Amino acid sequence: FEKVNNLYIADGHHRAAAAVKVAEMRRLENLNYTGQEEFNFFMSILYPKSQVKIYDYNRVVKDLNGLSDNDFIETIKKDFYIENVDKEFAPKEKGEFGMYINGEWYKIKLKNSIENSSVIDKLDVSILQDKVLDNILGIKDPRTDDRIDFIGGIRGIKELERRVGEDMKVAFALYPTSLKELMNIADLGEVMPPKSTWFEPKPRSGLFIHELK
Repeated sequence: FEKVNNLYIADGHHRAAAAVKVAEMRRLENLNYTGQEEFNFFMSILYPKSQVKIYDYNRVVKDLNGLSDNDFIETIKKDFYIENVDKEFAPKEKGEFGMYINGEWYKIKLKNSIENSSVIDKLDVSILQDKVLDNILGIKDPRTDDRIDFIGGIRGIKELERRVGEDMKVAFALYPTSLKELMNIADLGEVMPPKSTWFEPKPRSGLFIHELK
């Protein structure tokens, strides 16, 4: 580990923060702790960046915030170029999004680049959140709003169609955040937006259990 200059928490930063709080609480309860007790540690799995892949993390929304399909599309045109395509569309580059609504796919692309903004504001997940989910659909906090759900790209583009056909109104496919973007943001001491990265490989939940007592 002495040869590793930086470690990045790519997934599970809330769990890591919770583990720190548990350790601090247990230390107050056990003033004679040595630092070797199990509550001082939490399980992690470390990968070199060459073995990590970031998939897209897509969005589905239950309604159009009172807008008709046509009004919604026309409103999007203020900030995006929009093109109807004849099959499912997965973005090929930053600034592109796929949108599925009313049985049809659209390619949407940001008209103007985001200038004089932070690295976070330039992320595709931030652009979609600010210009569409918040400004148009009224989703201020995607972490707490029950009108939105998130679908990891590993489940495929067809999963977006299935959810819209089942219980959602519109789906958005995003271009994956890059490892370089994530590491740059971490190096700046910033925090990634919620649900912006889907990492693989992921070990199965419950495969290992760490007992604190």
